[in-house]
Parts: sequence; structure tokens; C-alpha cells
Amino acid sequence: MRSIKLLGLSCLALWTLSARSETFQLNGGRTLSGEMVANSANDEGFRIKVGENQYEKISWSDLSQLALKEIAQKPKLGQFVEPFIEIPEADRLKKTEVTLKDVPRLQLPAKGSLLGSLLGSSVGLVMLLLIYGANIYSGSVIATVRAYPPAMVCGIAAVAPIVGPVVFLCLPTRMDKAAESAPAEAPPPEPVTSSFAGDPAAAEHATGLHFAGEPQTPAAATLPPTQVFQRGQYTFNRRFIETKFSGFFGLVRRDADKDLLLVLKTARGEFIAHRITRIAANDMHVEIRKGAASSEASIPFGEIQEIQLKHQDA
Repeated sequence: MRSIKLLGLSCLALWTLSARSETFQLNGGRTLSGEMVANSANDEGFRIKVGENQYEKISWSDLSQLALKEIAQKPKLGQFVEPFIEIPEADRLKKTEVTLKDVPRLQLPAKGSLLGSLLGSSVGLVMLLLIYGANIYSGSVIATVRAYPPAMVCGIAAVAPIVGPVVFLCLPTRMDKAAESAPAEAPPPEPVTSSFAGDPAAAEHATGLHFAGEPQTPAAATLPPTQVFQRGQYTFNRRFIETKFSGFFGLVRRDADKDLLLVLKTARGEFIAHRITRIAANDMHVEIRKGAASSEASIPFGEIQEIQLKHQDA
């Protein structure tokens, strides 16, 4: 009786061990049986107990696809096994399949003429009004150029836009027929009068003689015009003075400049200069004559309001 009980306990223990033991199918057709050690699974693999105090580590990549799918059914191991399970091509295409959905599209307006399109919008109406106004204005300009009545040309331009102004532009300029047919009037003849009547000077000029007792007046010499340079129109500085009045720097001036004077109008008064003795960056020194005596005056460029270049007899 006792032996029967021992035999039963042994069978129960073997059945319990066989129930806990698992068979894992590896790549290449090999199999491995053992008990998976709890909490040994990680990203690299897991360990199984193959015997008394004997353990073996299995990598997820060593398991076959069938074994991986069986292990994926366990709640705590699916997250480790899922990256190693190969997805069939059909399932992969099904997951990545893009479904095209129809979207609402704007309806294009019906095709029509350009004039109808312009009349159908406020912007088009404004453009047409501007073109119409420019057409009438061009008619008035063409009427002025071609010497036609402006009212007639503008009226035709209003009735026949663009075409009317173009027609008048192609026509020749209208000339006054009376003006064309009338001969050119000859200028009235100048009355012939004696240049000696009551004009002794004219008689002297024509005959080279003069009346006795009449004073003989010499002909007035022609003087050069006075040149005026005002501040605001010109910048008074050293370069300007040296360029415009270069003849005033020498001790002896040439024939063309010897009778000319510089009249300098400044805030301190008016200076009549016969010669420029020295010049600097900010001022110049001029020679001023009073009778037989002469003196030198310093005139800053900032004080000069006006410079006159004139003849001494002007």
C-alpha cells in the first residue's frame, strides 16, 4: 500500500515538472526544452532552466518565428518579442496602404467673352470706365493736334471708342483754306526820310563832317559786362577763387585783366580789390588802394556775400 502511494507521488511530481517545462524551437530546426526563468526576459533574450542548477541563455534572434509568435501571446513578453517578428508582405502592404479620399473642389465658372467677364465684376467695370474716359481724352488731344473741332472728335470717340480717335489721328492736319490761298503780303515799304533833317550827329556820321560850333563827342568804348557771383549759387572757397580769378594773383596782370576789379561785398562792408596777395584754406588777403596809398585786408570766405568782377570804368 505504501509503495503504491510513493509511486503516485512520483508520477504527480513528474507530471508537474513536465507541465512547467516548455519546448522552444530554434532557428535551424533545433529545439530546446526547459523552464523559463521568471523575470529573466529583457531586450536581448531570456534564460531557461534545463536541469538541476543548469541554465542557458537564449537570444530572441535565435528563436524561430513560430516560437516568437507563441511567446508574444504572453502578456509580459510581447513587448520584447514584437520587434523580432517578421510581418508578411501582404500584411505590411495592408498596413501602409493609403486610401485616397475625394476632396471638395471649387467649381470653375462658365467660359465667356472678355467683355462679359469685365462687365460681370466691379473691378472690370472700373477698368472699362477708365478706358472709356481715356478714349475721350485722347480724342480731345488729337483734335487739338490735327486742328479739328474738339466737340466733333470727342463725340465720335464717345460713339466709336478707340476706332474714332485712331481715324482722326491718321488724317492729315487740317489747314485754313483762306490762309493757304491768300498770297503772302509784302512788308510795307519803309518811308524814305532824310537822315540829315534835324539830326546833325547823323549827318556827321553819314558824311564824316560836323557842323561848325558843335562839340565833337568821341565814340564810347565798349566795356566788358559785369559778372556777379552770389552766395547760394556759388560756394566761396579757395578752389573757387583760384579758378575764377587766377589773373589777380600776379604782380603784373595781362592786358585782358589789367583794368578789372574785384568788388567783395561782406558783412563788414564793401572792398574793392586790385590784387589777391595771399590765400589760405579759410580766408584770403587782398590789396586795396586809396589814391596813391595801398593796404592789405584779410577777408574770410564765410563773410563774403557777393563777388563782382567788373571794369574799373563801369
